[in-house]
Amino acid sequence: ALEKVSDLEKAFATVALVYNYSADLEGKLSKAETKSLLQTQIWGFIQGQENKPKYQEIISALDEESENKIDFEDFMILLVSLTLMSDLLQEIKNVKTTK
Repeated sequence: ALEKVSDLEKAFATVALVYNYSADLEGKLSKAETKSLLQTQIWGFIQGQENKPKYQEIISALDEESENKIDFEDFMILLVSLTLMSDLLQEIKNVKTTK
């Protein structure tokens, strides 16, 4: 089904597949699993962000003891938040503007 979709649709499908592979039977991730998934799957985007207050806020929230699990929508918000603040995203934007 993915052979006739756009690159952007394939990217979103990949995110959904990676999340679903890691999620429990209810379709959710523990906060520890969420942190691990983000750190392993978007390492290039979060590398060097450790001193940024927003990054620390996001990671601290995932480190808190809690029974609450993360659903796909919350995962996407975290994913987008971390990506938007990254230095790598700025580098990608700069490639477009220097063409």
